[in-house]
Amino acid sequence: MTFSVVARDPESGELGIAVSSCILAVGRAVPSARPGVGVVAVQARSRRGLGQSLLSDLADGASPADLVRAAAHAAEDVDRQIAVLDATGAVAADTGRGSFPVSGHLLGDAMSVQGNMLASAEVLPAMAQAFGAASGDLADRLLAALTAGQDAGGDLRGRQSAALLVVSGTPATDENDGVRFDLRVDDSGDPVAQLRMLRNLQRAYDERDYDTLALFAPEGARDLYAALAASRRGDRDAARAALEAMRTKPGWAAWLAAMAGDARLSAVSRLLD
Repeated sequence: MTFSVVARDPESGELGIAVSSCILAVGRAVPSARPGVGVVAVQARSRRGLGQSLLSDLADGASPADLVRAAAHAAEDVDRQIAVLDATGAVAADTGRGSFPVSGHLLGDAMSVQGNMLASAEVLPAMAQAFGAASGDLADRLLAALTAGQDAGGDLRGRQSAALLVVSGTPATDENDGVRFDLRVDDSGDPVAQLRMLRNLQRAYDERDYDTLALFAPEGARDLYAALAASRRGDRDAARAALEAMRTKPGWAAWLAAMAGDARLSAVSRLLD
């Protein structure tokens, strides 16, 4: 009923999972991750609490292979499909005999793809190949694999939800929770495409790509990002026009006054005079 990819990036050490399914809010059910510990996918008829249990065992020093072997012999987990990846890149997966056909998993270097109730046997090979061929950071490569799986047929029943979860390869701290991406599309006719859009939007926020945000941020904030973009490129007239447009909206004038000292808006106090 679901297809997913788990992987570790050898350069950054980041750990991640991307998943899609024809169920509501797959991001609530399948992916689990803990910074510095590992990533787990629990699919098919897996127990809801299995993911967190596997992560706790990883944190206590168990290997992915041992955890998958134990699950394969547990009566309560006979119908599950799981993949377990630790912070070193060791990975193991298993498809229980109760999983819906077409089903299976493929292991690679610090990577695994798995799925059940798939539209064709080509879904998993397409995902593995796309992941290996993709460039960019781990999130980009995970989404490339997920897209290839969808293009190869994906879930036999159709499309509804998708999720992307990427965490750091080192433990969380008080200053940094270690979560790099936690994006979900809970109900959509094309959830994988929607998930890619969300990833691109988060990239724009992270990289302060104000030109992109001026087009795709929520409508109420677009004038702000237009002003930031114009200020960055030195276009005072365009920045002033965007700020004046914001001033006409209820409640924004006071907020703009408070922004006068923000370094991102060069000479904003003069623009607002």
